[in-house]
Amino acid sequence: MAIDLCNKSPAGLAERDPGSWEHAVDEPALLEDLGSEQRDALNFAYRTTLSNVDPRFVAGDPAAWSSDFGYALDKVAIRLDNRPNDVLRAQALNHPDPVLREQALFEYADRDHSDAIELLVQAARQDSNRELRWDALWAIEKLGGPEAITALRKFLADDDPEIAEWAKLFISELQTGDPAFDARTGRHTPGRTFDETIYLLIHCDLYVRLDDSNQHWGKISLSPQGLARIYGQAHACPNVATREKQLVIAKTISGLHADGSPHCDNYLFRGFTDRTRRDRGNFFFESLVPRTFFKSGHADDPSQGVRQANIGFARYGTWHLEPAFQVHNEPAIRYVRGRFQGWGYLNLARIAGKPLEEVLTPGNGVLSTLHDPEVGPMTNAFILGTFKGKLNDWDGDGVIDLNSRDVYSTVDGEIDSDQDGVPDEPGLTCCDYRTQALI
Repeated sequence: MAIDLCNKSPAGLAERDPGSWEHAVDEPALLEDLGSEQRDALNFAYRTTLSNVDPRFVAGDPAAWSSDFGYALDKVAIRLDNRPNDVLRAQALNHPDPVLREQALFEYADRDHSDAIELLVQAARQDSNRELRWDALWAIEKLGGPEAITALRKFLADDDPEIAEWAKLFISELQTGDPAFDARTGRHTPGRTFDETIYLLIHCDLYVRLDDSNQHWGKISLSPQGLARIYGQAHACPNVATREKQLVIAKTISGLHADGSPHCDNYLFRGFTDRTRRDRGNFFFESLVPRTFFKSGHADDPSQGVRQANIGFARYGTWHLEPAFQVHNEPAIRYVRGRFQGWGYLNLARIAGKPLEEVLTPGNGVLSTLHDPEVGPMTNAFILGTFKGKLNDWDGDGVIDLNSRDVYSTVDGEIDSDQDGVPDEPGLTCCDYRTQALI
């Protein structure tokens, strides 16, 4: 999430040349050259853009613009990833593991070097990993500015339609605040548990309290694939009939169970949605689920004891509807974006001095809570970040798939390994470590 703050602090805005917008537009036009309808449209776009301005840079009550805990921590936290910049650049392009290539890219972008966009473009052009390519485009959007728009335009005609659409979407968000999409058709598969299974890109920062004085903080910035490796790949799973008040976030961690089966970790979220606009919904949802807390700091590792606790998490943002994609006579959600926050526990003794290859491993970090007498004192990480999810064509047939992704959850978040809508065990929302052996 801190990448979003790059180039946007008051000091950074004062010291850095933001570049000329004439390099980000095809044919600059003078205001007096525009017709009345064009000027009206421009004024409307301007007013719309004002609603997206970071409140930290708007005069007013500091309680409204200077009270972001993550923003405060980002200014004082030390980086727990201390690799030199030249090592990051080399690993971003050449590491054999795509997750670690992407992690190096996001760490480098978070450091806000002047050549960050250049490196991201190079990776997005040449990398063989599809997800790394679109995640690199997202990092370019996060850095923002005219240079980002110019860079993203290079991918509008990409051979991969998903890369091209992500580029189109990110450019539109930078220019207007709203996403834009291509004209592909969509396909809904009837008879599945969820009307949509939206693959989520999640970028987050973990701010870790390093001692009891509250004066020393560390920071780990996780790329989307890095986060998915540790905490699981997430899908947002709404149903049209209930999406304004609840949905399931279904997560699976690969490589945690010895038998190769996915580790399922489902969260039922409930909340409010504002539907004053037909084309979107603004939401604030919370989840509170029972979980086994592993005092080792590693999922499914009970070697240092366990504790049953209720884990809370919050997510809020906006989903955008696509009238061309109809499900039960209602427009489907084509795109969702937002923020999230919660608490976690990192066993610092477990990761201290270890190379990143041994840190970014399945389950090597657990969510936590402050509201438990045993777990609360162990909680040492504030987790926050941003997420985006778009419907994609997963089978390459040129048609966007609404709900083809395999998710192992009932509508209430219970584990459903055969996806028949019936829970494996009523009330069980996360794999039971006692029946699964840790690798």
